[in-house]
Amino acid sequence: MKSMPKKAIEPLTEEELTFFKTYGYLIKPDVLPREVCDELVDLMWQSAPSSLHRDDPESYQPLPAQDWSSDATLFIQADKWQYRACGTRQPLIDAMTHPQLWQWGEQLLGEGNIRLPKIDGKPMGHQGQAWPDGPVDPQNTDGVRGIYATLPNSALAAAEDKLHTDGHPFHFGWVCLLEDCPPDSGAFKVWPGSHRRFAPLFPMPYDQARIPFYDHLPSHKGIIHPEAYLQAVKDVEADTHPVDCYGKKGSVVLWHHRLGHMAGHHRGKHKTIRQALLFDYNHVDLDTQRCKPTPDDLWLDWSAELRAADCPLSSTLKAEQMLPD
Repeated sequence: MKSMPKKAIEPLTEEELTFFKTYGYLIKPDVLPREVCDELVDLMWQSAPSSLHRDDPESYQPLPAQDWSSDATLFIQADKWQYRACGTRQPLIDAMTHPQLWQWGEQLLGEGNIRLPKIDGKPMGHQGQAWPDGPVDPQNTDGVRGIYATLPNSALAAAEDKLHTDGHPFHFGWVCLLEDCPPDSGAFKVWPGSHRRFAPLFPMPYDQARIPFYDHLPSHKGIIHPEAYLQAVKDVEADTHPVDCYGKKGSVVLWHHRLGHMAGHHRGKHKTIRQALLFDYNHVDLDTQRCKPTPDDLWLDWSAELRAADCPLSSTLKAEQMLPD
């Protein structure tokens, strides 16, 4: 494993753990070293489409159709550029298991309870789409989801924000900014507290039922959403203001698996590319936990430290987390 610059490993405070339990996310600035971010961005640019030039910000715009790729390990379309084929290479696994992130992960799930990634294993997308015309399943990887880039797209200047939750089983995810990301420029966007409203509506705590695809029965396929959940999505979008998790290079966002979220629109105000490393942390017992009946206690399978966290939240922390008033 490549050595990383030494920096003191600091645990999450009880207040931060309480914030995560209450709102379902936590933003931490200046976590991944700049050298690590730069190495991953260099790797990303090795997969760049032909019309995109690193030293020419004027080329940072929706890509022409001739550059598009439907390959699940290198998906390129319009303002999206998602490099998954590299997801189990050493630099990405090193970032995923960065000592600071791993320590925080064990605070949430318990020491020794995080499933280990596999260097040079199978990347996300190696099995193609989860079903015809469907998404790629992030659970089917031995490493990270990939490095995801979002390009400026002025056509989205007035686009509405629409949340979703992920249907695959996992415990919590990370979004790590590899470049500075200004507001309204494609950063991860979350609906605070929505995990506590959505989680009880699913029959299973971590997984979600699916309908298999048949060529001769094409009307239904993929994830099954409970009716109560679909109504709750409308309610949350109507009554909860989302948080745009923009920030500086090296900042990270950790987020609960039932939290409403979206890849933010890059509205074209800035000539930047949102580049981020995405991955999930899974409990080693996920396979036995995922299909049990959803418990009343949302944190039943999590660490004793997290379950015990319960303290007042300061206005300072709420402001740092960009929580709306």
